[in-house]
Amino acid sequence: MAHAPQGTARRHGLPDPSSVVATAALKPARAPTTAAAGATVGGGAYRILRTRELDPYDPQMTDAQIPAIGALAAAVSGDNFQGTARKAAKLSFAGAATENFPDVQTLIASLPEEQKMINHSPLITTDANSDRVAEEKRNVHLRAFIYAASREADNDFHLIVGRDPSLSPPMYMTMELSGLPPHSSASFGQLNTARDAYKAFFSDGLPGPSYDFYDPPVPIDVEGSLFFDMTHAHGGRPGPASLRNDMPVIWEVHPIRKIVFEP
Repeated sequence: MAHAPQGTARRHGLPDPSSVVATAALKPARAPTTAAAGATVGGGAYRILRTRELDPYDPQMTDAQIPAIGALAAAVSGDNFQGTARKAAKLSFAGAATENFPDVQTLIASLPEEQKMINHSPLITTDANSDRVAEEKRNVHLRAFIYAASREADNDFHLIVGRDPSLSPPMYMTMELSGLPPHSSASFGQLNTARDAYKAFFSDGLPGPSYDFYDPPVPIDVEGSLFFDMTHAHGGRPGPASLRNDMPVIWEVHPIRKIVFEP
């Protein structure tokens, strides 16, 4: 695996250069389009920066255990959801009108305080049948950017999504493409379509268990339901080390019901 040059310039949203174990070009296949005046787009090509950064609660990996870029599409079998924690909420959508937000920061500002959710009455459990509480029964839509991503053991794609890189202060939150429910589930069609869109864009550059970062970050139009990740209410908070300090909440958009790349 090739290491990043030591002189790699850093902007907000890039990993610590010492954590990068490999790089590769990501050139998604796309139909010819004309960008609207003033639109912020990725310029048609991105770099994947594969790192050794993990969520703090994940077991450590050696560099030899981190898959090579391009090796994952064939190595991972199946897309079905393999987890149990709050499965009912993770695999369904809120029954609510969609709220539009201009920015990740404004979405985060609209969220209830975490301590209120941790002490929620009734208590939010992590049981498989734990469905959404009232505060989570919201659907949201916004323009944002994917800065990093990993694939979790439950088959969710864990996206670290943030503000336009030209804006300050930087701010990120988690949004997840869930592993798939049974075909008979009411949510299967939309979850499968969103997941297929993600897999088509990244093709053989899909992330693995450690975080991939993207340079520049990938612009998206995203829609999904709000979710409070009670699993991480105590102890280590999710996210790669390079971005975690700018991830102020453990609220998520989970699951994503629609994602459009380079809108």
